[in-house]
Amino acid sequence: MTTISSMTKGFDAKLLLPPREALERYFTLVTLEPRGIEDVALESARERVLARRIEADDDYPGAARSAMDGFAVRSRGTPGVQRVVGEVRIGARPQRGIANGEAMKISTGAMLPEGADAVVPAECVREADGEVRVDERIAAGDAVVARGADMRAGETLLEPGRRIGAPEMALLAALGIVEVPVYRTPVVAVISSGDELVAPSVRPRAGEVRDANRFAIAASLEALGAQPRQYPIVSDRDGALEATLRDALDACDAVVVSGGSSVGERDLTPRATAALGSPGVIVHGLRVRPGKPTMLAAIEKKPVVGLPGNPLSALMMLEAVAAPIFAALVGAPPPYRERDAELASGLEAPDGWTWYVPVAREGDFVRPLPMRSFAVSLAARASGYVVAGQERRVLRAGERVRMRCFLCGGA
Repeated sequence: MTTISSMTKGFDAKLLLPPREALERYFTLVTLEPRGIEDVALESARERVLARRIEADDDYPGAARSAMDGFAVRSRGTPGVQRVVGEVRIGARPQRGIANGEAMKISTGAMLPEGADAVVPAECVREADGEVRVDERIAAGDAVVARGADMRAGETLLEPGRRIGAPEMALLAALGIVEVPVYRTPVVAVISSGDELVAPSVRPRAGEVRDANRFAIAASLEALGAQPRQYPIVSDRDGALEATLRDALDACDAVVVSGGSSVGERDLTPRATAALGSPGVIVHGLRVRPGKPTMLAAIEKKPVVGLPGNPLSALMMLEAVAAPIFAALVGAPPPYRERDAELASGLEAPDGWTWYVPVAREGDFVRPLPMRSFAVSLAARASGYVVAGQERRVLRAGERVRMRCFLCGGA
């Protein structure tokens, strides 16, 4: 059984909050909501978040329609012989109604002629010399789609906060809504901090690493529905991060900083954030692994989230902990994908600690991966992660667990 140690150097472990309590404290002090409403063309509405209630403007269908190819009849005239007096094709209006003893040939989806209340399937009649013989009693409503069977005028169909996907696009089009009210997409600054960082295009020298976090964070923010705005790498020089944060807060709705969130001399993110205004730093340090140095802050109503510099820690804390903060700006819950699987080996978290464990899916099993928060490849090797310690400390081998996939990626 795999366990974790409660490494707390630089933090007082007794004062650290678990993720759920940290978010409760955060949302007690910071009220977040979407940044306004705009109308977008229907073809641009996919993956946006609906901002107003959508109601049916009429009954759909607007008239009774045939559910089958056959003959429209008056049910009270069956069984018996019916004289065929015309035909109704889909998309056309009937030229006349039918009386007792009459029938009208009709296509699937075509509008019923006046006087008809049922459709006899073509295979259930014998047709000859302009007449059809119906041998059995037909009930009113047989093979008929009634007016309003799909939607009723004034019926609420979509609520605000719903992400618009293919089904919603189809419904909006059917209702004739070509300008869709959606929440404005929040713009989130993504900043990487650290003298050791270089751009992906640069070959690192000894002691340097390519900035991978910025791209993972931007991808996760896009999956949440935000628009990331990537900023140049910020050095550990005094004042550089504070100046960049000020610029980012002026231009964006929120900020994510990767690196410099711990408590060392060069960990400047909490100090730079605290200098910008209130409420400032609300939570610094969580009772979690990986990601203990995570910072949750706000300047007025603009969130500032400080993530660890370690690649796995940064991605895990954004998705597992901070995602609800950005979801509040987007206007919809995080689009998590979860799957049930059997745990290949057991896990145990220390009392009071939450452990986000990357796992690889192997058929019906998920296998915990070795915890190396420095490893850039670890998240890519994982199918997702499971949580130990939040509800239960011990998860045993063979137990069914819920695996949460990464917001973009994983399987």
